[in-house]
Amino acid sequence: MSENQFILNLVEGSVRFQFTPNAARELKEAIDQLMQTFKAAATKAAKTPGRGARPTPQKTMEYRYAGDIFLEIFCNPNIYPTPFAAKVLVTVRDDRIRITSEAQLTQLVEDINVYLDKVGE
Repeated sequence: MSENQFILNLVEGSVRFQFTPNAARELKEAIDQLMQTFKAAATKAAKTPGRGARPTPQKTMEYRYAGDIFLEIFCNPNIYPTPFAAKVLVTVRDDRIRITSEAQLTQLVEDINVYLDKVGE
Protein backbone atom coordinates (compact mmCIF):
# COMPACT_ATOMS: atom_id res chain seq x y z
CA MET A 1 0.00 0.00 0.00
CA SER A 2 2.72 2.51 0.88
CA GLU A 3 4.47 1.75 -2.43
CA ASN A 4 2.02 3.99 -4.30
CA GLN A 5 2.14 6.81 -1.76
CA PHE A 6 3.07 10.01 -3.56
CA ILE A 7 4.59 12.75 -1.40
CA LEU A 8 3.95 16.22 -2.75
CA ASN A 9 6.05 18.90 -1.06
CA LEU A 10 4.19 22.19 -0.85
CA VAL A 11 5.57 25.66 -0.16
CA GLU A 12 4.82 24.98 3.51
CA GLY A 13 4.45 21.33 4.46
CA SER A 14 3.61 18.30 2.36
CA VAL A 15 0.74 15.99 1.53
CA ARG A 16 0.85 12.23 0.94
CA PHE A 17 -1.74 10.28 -1.05
CA GLN A 18 -2.34 7.20 -3.20
CA PHE A 19 -1.20 7.83 -6.78
CA THR A 20 -0.67 5.44 -9.66
CA PRO A 21 2.56 5.27 -11.66
CA ASN A 22 0.54 5.82 -14.84
CA ALA A 23 -0.98 9.01 -13.42
CA ALA A 24 2.50 10.19 -12.39
CA ARG A 25 3.75 9.64 -15.94
CA GLU A 26 0.79 11.64 -17.30
CA LEU A 27 1.56 14.47 -14.87
CA LYS A 28 5.23 14.33 -15.90
CA GLU A 29 4.21 14.66 -19.57
CA ALA A 30 2.02 17.68 -18.76
CA ILE A 31 4.90 19.30 -16.89
CA ASP A 32 7.32 18.50 -19.73
CA GLN A 33 4.97 20.37 -22.09
CA LEU A 34 4.85 23.27 -19.64
CA MET A 35 8.66 23.36 -19.55
CA GLN A 36 8.69 23.47 -23.36
CA THR A 37 6.35 26.45 -23.16
CA PHE A 38 8.82 28.25 -20.89
CA LYS A 39 11.70 27.31 -23.20
CA ALA A 40 9.89 28.52 -26.32
CA ALA A 41 8.98 31.83 -24.65
CA ALA A 42 12.59 32.34 -23.52
CA THR A 43 13.92 31.53 -26.98
CA LYS A 44 11.48 33.93 -28.63
CA ALA A 45 12.35 36.68 -26.15
CA ALA A 46 16.07 36.19 -26.82
CA LYS A 47 15.53 36.42 -30.58
CA THR A 48 13.42 39.58 -30.35
CA PRO A 49 15.12 41.88 -27.87
CA GLY A 50 13.46 45.18 -27.26
CA ARG A 51 11.21 46.84 -24.78
CA GLY A 52 8.15 47.27 -27.03
CA ALA A 53 7.61 43.63 -27.95
CA ARG A 54 4.69 42.05 -26.15
CA PRO A 55 5.13 38.35 -25.39
CA THR A 56 2.69 35.89 -26.91
CA PRO A 57 0.33 34.54 -24.25
CA GLN A 58 1.05 30.91 -23.45
CA LYS A 59 -1.48 28.20 -22.68
CA THR A 60 -1.93 27.34 -19.01
CA MET A 61 -1.26 23.85 -17.67
CA GLU A 62 -4.20 22.10 -16.04
CA TYR A 63 -3.84 18.53 -14.84
CA ARG A 64 -6.60 16.50 -13.20
CA TYR A 65 -6.52 13.05 -11.66
CA ALA A 66 -9.46 11.23 -10.13
CA GLY A 67 -8.65 8.05 -8.23
CA ASP A 68 -8.69 7.48 -4.49
CA ILE A 69 -8.46 11.26 -4.32
CA PHE A 70 -9.04 14.14 -6.71
CA LEU A 71 -5.85 15.99 -7.65
CA GLU A 72 -5.75 19.18 -9.66
CA ILE A 73 -2.58 21.05 -10.60
CA PHE A 74 -2.67 24.40 -12.37
CA CYS A 75 0.10 26.69 -13.60
CA ASN A 76 -0.07 29.90 -15.62
CA PRO A 77 3.31 30.31 -17.36
CA ASN A 78 2.44 33.88 -18.35
CA ILE A 79 3.05 35.23 -14.87
CA TYR A 80 6.48 33.69 -14.23
CA PRO A 81 9.71 34.67 -16.01
CA THR A 82 11.26 31.18 -15.76
CA PRO A 83 10.29 27.68 -14.65
CA PHE A 84 12.61 28.13 -11.67
CA ALA A 85 10.39 30.94 -10.37
CA ALA A 86 7.09 29.24 -11.27
CA LYS A 87 4.61 27.96 -8.74
CA VAL A 88 1.71 25.60 -9.25
CA LEU A 89 -1.66 25.70 -7.51
CA VAL A 90 -2.42 22.28 -6.04
CA THR A 91 -5.80 20.98 -4.89
CA VAL A 92 -6.09 17.58 -3.23
CA ARG A 93 -9.52 16.49 -2.04
CA ASP A 94 -11.74 13.57 -1.27
CA ASP A 95 -15.19 13.33 0.30
CA ARG A 96 -13.86 14.36 3.73
CA ILE A 97 -11.10 16.92 3.19
CA ARG A 98 -9.87 19.52 0.70
CA ILE A 99 -6.37 21.00 0.64
CA THR A 100 -5.46 23.88 -1.66
CA SER A 101 -1.92 25.23 -1.62
CA GLU A 102 1.04 26.19 -3.77
CA ALA A 103 4.14 24.23 -4.68
CA GLN A 104 7.30 25.21 -6.51
CA LEU A 105 7.27 23.81 -10.06
CA THR A 106 10.84 22.57 -9.69
CA GLN A 107 9.93 20.78 -6.43
CA LEU A 108 6.97 19.11 -8.14
CA VAL A 109 9.27 17.84 -10.89
CA GLU A 110 11.61 16.40 -8.27
CA ASP A 111 8.74 14.82 -6.33
CA ILE A 112 7.49 13.08 -9.49
CA ASN A 113 10.98 11.81 -10.35
CA VAL A 114 11.49 10.47 -6.81
CA TYR A 115 8.12 8.72 -6.92
CA LEU A 116 8.76 7.14 -10.33
CA ASP A 117 12.20 5.96 -9.20
CA LYS A 118 10.65 4.47 -6.06
CA VAL A 119 8.00 2.51 -7.95
CA GLY A 120 10.54 1.34 -10.52
CA GLU A 121 9.46 3.36 -13.54
